[in-house]
Amino acid sequence: MPEGHTIHRLARDLNATLGDAPVVAWSPQGRFDSGAAALDGRPLVKAEAWGKYLFCDFGTDQVLHVHLGLIGKFRDRGAPAPPVVGEIRLRLEGPGATWDLSGPTRCELVDPSEQDLITAKLGADPLRHRPDVGSARAKFARTDRAVGAVLLDQSVVAGIGNVYRAEILFLCGIHPARPSRSLTDDEFDQVWAETVRLLRIGMRLGRIITTDPAEVGRPRSRMTNADRLYVYHQEFCRRCGDQLRTLDLGGRPIGFCPTCQPA
Repeated sequence: MPEGHTIHRLARDLNATLGDAPVVAWSPQGRFDSGAAALDGRPLVKAEAWGKYLFCDFGTDQVLHVHLGLIGKFRDRGAPAPPVVGEIRLRLEGPGATWDLSGPTRCELVDPSEQDLITAKLGADPLRHRPDVGSARAKFARTDRAVGAVLLDQSVVAGIGNVYRAEILFLCGIHPARPSRSLTDDEFDQVWAETVRLLRIGMRLGRIITTDPAEVGRPRSRMTNADRLYVYHQEFCRRCGDQLRTLDLGGRPIGFCPTCQPA
């Protein structure tokens, strides 16, 4: 599933490429015909992300709400619009870009009050302006759940997925099974700072890279897939060489180093 950096980058690129010109909106697949018709001929006013949720305002009384889920893609296929390939739920054609949405979990028009209800259930988004860090801190302090599970809870921190949570906890030296409320203020601050830093790198580069270029021996722009992560889908710790272990937390497996992240 795309993590928060992907959705924020997508919102930024939609704003940049569709601009203020009216778009041609249609549903090649036919499953979003009425929704596309409501957007057709309207300019994109603003696209914005909140965690893993995308909202696109076309200046009507409803907002396009997209959640990509596990297999969804929203891709710019260039201009002029090329032939449709595959099952496309929504196509947005602008003068300089053609955006194809396929396989989303959600693609719907919602009114502003519904948008508010969706975002009210989400936690602090590290990539949004002035996120409510105090609320996230309080939620960490109120629960005995493992910190590795809390980091996946979108009502606590919006935008973190399975890759980032493993990498953040490794970089902070925190065992994923530790009770969330056991984190000190300094440890929470470190977790939050790493989250912001890594998501910003991911948004800028368009892929998740958590390793230090000085450790890898090459800049991020030249890193291979084998270079870019410390513990996610790795067998041995990149720093100490110890064999990594796996726990199931929050319904997903998480790898960790028993040496660098002691219990």
